[in-house]
Amino acid sequence: MLKRLLTHTLAPYKRVLWLVVLLQGIQSFAGLALPTLNADIIDKGVRLGDQGYIVRMGATMLVVSLVQVAFSIGGVYFGSRAAMGFGRDARANLFRRVNQFSASDVGTFGAPSLITRITNDVQQVQMLVLMACTLLVGAPFTAVGGIVLAAHLDLGLSWIFLVAVPVLLVCLGSIIVRMVPAFRAMQERIDRVNGVLREQLTGIRVVRAFVREPEEKARFDEGNRLLTDTALRGGRLMALMFPTVTLLVNVSSVAVVWFGANRIVSGDMQVGSLVAYLTYLTQILMSVMLATYIGALLPRASVSAERIMEVLDASPSVEPPSHPVSPAAGRAALEFRGVGFSYPGAEEPVLRDLTVSVSAGETLAIVGSTGSGKTTVCNLVARLFDVTEGAVSINGVDVRDLDPSQLWSRIGLVPQKPYLFAGTVASNLRFGKPDATDDELWAALRVAQAEDFVRAMDGGLEATIVQGGANVSGGQRQRLSIARALIHKPEIYLFDDSFSALDLATDARLRAALAPWLADAITVVVAQRISTIRGADRILVLEDGLTVGLGTHDELLAGCATYREIVESQATAHDVAGSVMVETARPGAAVPT
Repeated sequence: MLKRLLTHTLAPYKRVLWLVVLLQGIQSFAGLALPTLNADIIDKGVRLGDQGYIVRMGATMLVVSLVQVAFSIGGVYFGSRAAMGFGRDARANLFRRVNQFSASDVGTFGAPSLITRITNDVQQVQMLVLMACTLLVGAPFTAVGGIVLAAHLDLGLSWIFLVAVPVLLVCLGSIIVRMVPAFRAMQERIDRVNGVLREQLTGIRVVRAFVREPEEKARFDEGNRLLTDTALRGGRLMALMFPTVTLLVNVSSVAVVWFGANRIVSGDMQVGSLVAYLTYLTQILMSVMLATYIGALLPRASVSAERIMEVLDASPSVEPPSHPVSPAAGRAALEFRGVGFSYPGAEEPVLRDLTVSVSAGETLAIVGSTGSGKTTVCNLVARLFDVTEGAVSINGVDVRDLDPSQLWSRIGLVPQKPYLFAGTVASNLRFGKPDATDDELWAALRVAQAEDFVRAMDGGLEATIVQGGANVSGGQRQRLSIARALIHKPEIYLFDDSFSALDLATDARLRAALAPWLADAITVVVAQRISTIRGADRILVLEDGLTVGLGTHDELLAGCATYREIVESQATAHDVAGSVMVETARPGAAVPT
């Protein structure tokens, strides 16, 4: 997976990477030339007392050092550019893929896991690329060149390399093999901590309302403890690597001095050559250590690459058509033909054999008990999910055959849980129409019954909205979401229980203001309150995914028992609420708890 990810994402940086190899190669060979020059200074300059030779060779070493520094800086610069570009492109690819996912796909991975993959997992692979470009590329040049030059200086000591390098590779390889499962578990633990933290931050008011802070703290501590234990296990293994390398470098150095001294005494080796040999030994083993350091990053990067590729390889359950069809011109028409829908793995379908049509200028209201499939109907129109049976068509064209951008441009969706983005009132409203004027924004706010509270906010249209719209009430969020859809002026409006947070008076004013605005559009309204939908052209009554009634309010009262029960239950609840209000208004009456 790691190789495939790097090959695909680093392809645009092929020339930069070859330039990095060239620059790092030159700086490595420059570094390898220095010990030989130093040996010449000792053997031919210091030993013979030739001051001129020492100065000349010293100047040569200075020039070589400057070349090494210059090319090293260039290699690090271009290597960093390639690594940072990789991170940017990988995050962008993941973001694009996640944006193609349906709600079901996002649920399969989990939002915390997707966030971790886009941030932490990409960072792990990016760090591997950075270290490889800045450290690993020069290591083979140093190792191979060092062995050749050391053997050229004295072939008799070369057996030390034949022993030290394989021993080092075996020791480090055994450590790396044990690190892979530890780092795989670490990424999963990070997902868990992110998930717990996200739940607690989102539901902070519920946690405090039920005094669940100790239990939630214990739940977070458990996830945090597991992550810490796993990180310590991986850290201990990584900590073994550098002492192992240091031990082998020191033992090898002692062996070189021990056996090299005997060769100097016998006249087979010069003092300068022994100093150069020690330097080459250190350079070779240090290059192995650098490669080992990259090897320490490799297990975690491999696990992260697997997680990244899982997302990139996942096929969205809702895919755009290969040959999109444009809907026919004319007045909008929405039709459900034998529609059925089942969530993956569910035992029972959410919707079964739904057949209904709506034309421009008509309002279809949908009512039913919780879980009857009302929201699913809206999601199928917007193609957030694909039907498992039948078809949903707009102007005679199946929504699955429409280009997604064309489909969504025709739909204005106000979801059950309205969401506002961090920014201003104006920036949120212009999601529906980026070039909308201030006058258009105020007109939509006026219809949505949001003008008064927006004018009262500090800054008006430029008033700050925090993430999720947490600085406005639930009813205000709903009205701003409605205004956002109105500015879009689509052919089809989908109001998914979008009036539930409004009081009855505001609800009535909003419906009255919406009537002329929606006169030429198709309107689908999901609601719980009968007062919100009783004026609809047709009311669809759902129960357990089946259509049990379709008609006007009066027709359903006369012929649909389920609808009649809903009406009667709301009328009874209204009467009870009214009687409680009257009773508590009397002097000395007890306040109900």
